[in-house]
Amino acid sequence: MGRSQQTFSKIEKEKKKIKKREEKQKKKEERRANSGKGEGLDSMIAYVDENGFPTDVAPDPKKKVKAENIEIGIPKREKEEFDPVRNGKVAFFNDEKGYGFINDLETQEKHFVHINGLLQEVREGDKVSFELERGLKGMNAVRVKKV
Repeated sequence: MGRSQQTFSKIEKEKKKIKKREEKQKKKEERRANSGKGEGLDSMIAYVDENGFPTDVAPDPKKKVKAENIEIGIPKREKEEFDPVRNGKVAFFNDEKGYGFINDLETQEKHFVHINGLLQEVREGDKVSFELERGLKGMNAVRVKKV
């Protein structure tokens, strides 16, 4: 008498396949039952409240936001008003390479200075007056002269 071709593992695999098919069929029937077909446009619309959060309730017409009040992108910077001539102290200057740094006495910030921005020769420790100009990597000291 020959052995059965149905092994335990084959039977278990077949049971898993059948169970998976049944679960898939149940999910499909649930989706059909819960689908909103034929409910109309109102069920598909989402509104945005005054804080920018999505909601399904229509906004109050009294709380309308005007289009000109909406800013898209980065808000414009207000021009900073400050004295263009500043005072500082040379923290470092390399004559060979032609650059250095100046510490601003008011803000204690360091500003880059190039030899082309000097009106007079400077050394480390000199008190200077200078103006700031925006460079590629930040603010640069220009029109530097000893005080």
